[in-house]
Order: sequence, then C-alpha cells, then structure tokens
Amino acid sequence: MILINLLPHREEKRAARKRAYFAGLAAAFCAGLVAVGLWFAVLTQMKSAQEERNAYLSSEIKKLEAEIKDIANLRAEIDALKARQKAVEDLQADRNVPVHLLNELVKQTPEGVYLTNIKQAGQTVTVTGVAQTNERVSEFLRNSLYNSTWLERPELIEIKAVAATAQQGRTSTASRLFDFSMRVSIKRPQAPADAASAPAGKAPGTVAKAS
Repeated sequence: MILINLLPHREEKRAARKRAYFAGLAAAFCAGLVAVGLWFAVLTQMKSAQEERNAYLSSEIKKLEAEIKDIANLRAEIDALKARQKAVEDLQADRNVPVHLLNELVKQTPEGVYLTNIKQAGQTVTVTGVAQTNERVSEFLRNSLYNSTWLERPELIEIKAVAATAQQGRTSTASRLFDFSMRVSIKRPQAPADAASAPAGKAPGTVAKAS
C-alpha cells in the first residue's frame, strides 16, 4: 500500500528554519546586550577608580603647594635675616673704616708729600696735599694702587706748581712745590682683622688736617 503525504511539509520546514533564524538573532542580540552591559560596568568602575586617584592626587598636590609656600616663606625669612646680618656686619666694618683709612694713607704717603685735607663721601675719598716733585705724587698713586689693602683705583684730579718761600735765618729762599688733589676708593680686604692687627710702619709723610 502506497502512502502519500499531502501536508505542506516544505512550508513547515521553511517556517521552522525562520523560527530557528530569529531565535538565533534574539540570542545573539541578548548576548550582545549582556556584553555591552558588562563592558559598561567595567568602564564605570575604571572611571570611578580613576576619579578616586585624581581626587587623591589633587589633595596631595594641595598639600605639596602648601609645603612649598611654607618653604618659600622660610627662604624669604632666611634671606631677610641674612640681609640684616650683612647690614650689621657692614656697619661694624664701616665703624673702623676711618681708622684704617688714615692709617693706610699714612703708610702709603711717600717722603716729600704732605696731606692737607681728606674728605670721604661714601666709598670715595678725596685727598689734597703738597708735594716737593711730580715724582712724589706719582709714587703716591702707585703705592695706593699696588701696595694698599684698603685703597684702590687712585685717580689724579689736578696738580699744579706753586711758589713757596722758606725763611732761613735772616734770608729767605724761593722754591717750587706742587699742589695736587686725587680721588681714591675704599675697598675691604679679604682679611680685615689681619690688616687691622698688622703693625703700622713709621709714617714717612704728615697728615695735617682731616675733614
């Protein structure tokens, strides 16, 4: 006996394949949603962790900025203290400068040169005097330039010949002298204490007046 299937089996198979296809699509879509959700959760956690690290770094940076500000204030105070200390040391050193200046001028004044006026303005000293010859004035300049620990940069301002009369008994003789004026700067030696303690030699010249 021959059996003939008259049911539309092809349409049923086609419909079954469609159902399987759409079921696969739905499963893939659900899997994609799950993957996206997991990835979003991971990104959110990473973002939160990074924000926490950023907040921690910001707080530490603020602490460091406060410490740096304190250090800057300390440095400013140290610089101010150093400046005051230097001012006090300069005042103590300047207190003895006139003594060293007069002593140095006496030491460096050669024989035949007589100082008549000494005037100090700051670190500059103007000296006027009388010399027997031009060479004595030149020697005075050289001594101030090369041999002095307290004087530097000597500069001759003016020199001129003047007539002088010397009285010897009942007779008087005429001679020629040289009035000069010079400018010299004061310097502080490397070891002022040594310079102050060094014995001063006998003065070859004479200081007549200081102002």
